[in-house]
Amino acid sequence: MLRLMKLELKKFKLGWYVKRAIIANIVILALLIFVSFVSQIEGDPEIRDPQAILLMASTLVRATFIIFGSVLIARLIISEYKNKTILLMFSYPINRRKMMSSKLAITATLTFLTVILSNILVVGVFFGIDSYFSILPNLFTVDQLTQEGIKLVPLAIATAGMSLIPLYFGMRKRSVPTTIVSSLIVVSIAMNSNPTFTTATFLPLQLALAAIGVVIAYYGIKNIEKEDVTV
Repeated sequence: MLRLMKLELKKFKLGWYVKRAIIANIVILALLIFVSFVSQIEGDPEIRDPQAILLMASTLVRATFIIFGSVLIARLIISEYKNKTILLMFSYPINRRKMMSSKLAITATLTFLTVILSNILVVGVFFGIDSYFSILPNLFTVDQLTQEGIKLVPLAIATAGMSLIPLYFGMRKRSVPTTIVSSLIVVSIAMNSNPTFTTATFLPLQLALAAIGVVIAYYGIKNIEKEDVTV
């Protein structure tokens, strides 16, 4: 499996993913700073609360990389069916299920790692800027950062699972746009937020959606032998 994953990574040269992940982090950080400054001018205490900033950072990061996950699925799997290059891959003496498993493992693993690293990077840099420029009226407390750290891993695992949901829609239509649009629907459900309740930190829902993603991946791997690659 690891060997297949290495071959896939070498084949698709995922440097573009790293570059765009860095750009996404910069955009998220800039957005947090902008919102904080605007709320400072308008005197909105709710948005300037450190807990609100932590929630916003976590939500934006996870939403971004669910979409990135759909792009990975589109590139690693859907586009190969669409361009018929999957025919060449299936001509190799390699089990189809292992091949599909390696592609989905790359998607889930990269999503998990980038969510973890991006949260640490975005919050860490914002914390550093805030301690110097005093963007927020109150500093982040150790307890707030500790609680955020405790939630980070299970939420990152859930995000990795959710990133697999677009596989179902992409395989049905063999369409790259459908794959990516479906991730936007997942984000709208998983990261919905309003003044009274937010689904972004409601762990039971996050894990339920992740379980759906895992089931979709399982059946995608299980049924790969039956897929008509000529369609």
